[in-house]
Amino acid sequence: MSDNDIRTVLLDVDHVTLKFGGVVALNDVSFSIHRGEILGLIGPNGAGKTTCFNVMTGVYKPTSGKVTFDDQRITGRRPHEINRIGVARTFQNIRLFPEMTALENVMVGTDSRHKTSVVGALFRLYRVRVKPEELPRVDSDNGFIRFTQQVRRWGAKTFGLSRHTLEERAGERKSMELLRFVGIAHRANEEARNLPYGDQRRLEIARALATEPKLLCLDEPAAGFNPAEKEDLLQLIRKIRDMGYTVLLIEHDMRLVMGVTDRIVVLEFGKKIAEGTPAEVRDNPKVIAAYLGETADAS
Repeated sequence: MSDNDIRTVLLDVDHVTLKFGGVVALNDVSFSIHRGEILGLIGPNGAGKTTCFNVMTGVYKPTSGKVTFDDQRITGRRPHEINRIGVARTFQNIRLFPEMTALENVMVGTDSRHKTSVVGALFRLYRVRVKPEELPRVDSDNGFIRFTQQVRRWGAKTFGLSRHTLEERAGERKSMELLRFVGIAHRANEEARNLPYGDQRRLEIARALATEPKLLCLDEPAAGFNPAEKEDLLQLIRKIRDMGYTVLLIEHDMRLVMGVTDRIVVLEFGKKIAEGTPAEVRDNPKVIAAYLGETADAS
């Protein structure tokens, strides 16, 4: 790697191995993401893509190796800590606050940039100051999404708060700009659970962008999309990069990956088998074998 490459590295995965008992999910994986690029992370089902993604975003702690982001070692840090230093993500299975409007969902992302937790951002969103003993009692097995829903209903009942009483603030304006940017400003006042599937995907991207990330990680954002929606998504990802963001993309749709990425890293059975430009990866015998089930010699 040249000195110039070193200066442009934003995130570095360095010899990362992750084991679950006797199962090796990631095996000595190394690659870097450069500032301002769109990097694709691909591989057949079970290759370790999302596992690697989860190591980078703090869901898993690697058995060995390290991850460095913007010259800071982030190995072992919690997801919210990694988010606060500039890594935002979306999920394979969409995670929104279903009973909140599209605008409120993005405002949580905007406000959480300045808070230590999303729950704190929710209370700030509703301008509520409460003592711990005043919080609603929620069973621990309800899950975080249900908890936030109960917080919202409890705030409305206790303080007469609703989405119609939110103050006009800079965060709201920024959130509307982001909804406009991803193409769903007309859905701003609709509850997230009522949005069409494609708009929910766009909303999750808007909320991630609201945290002002240096790196945006998209985990299969085209899942369930038709060809026209995939083309719109391709254009949106390019717009995001053109705004100065760095993007990591996990995606199964090879046409999308080949059409939007600058470089691609390929995993198979937890190991990196290829890295390069889309053209280089497309013609790599190991990649062809991994996807088509052929031997490298036959391909």
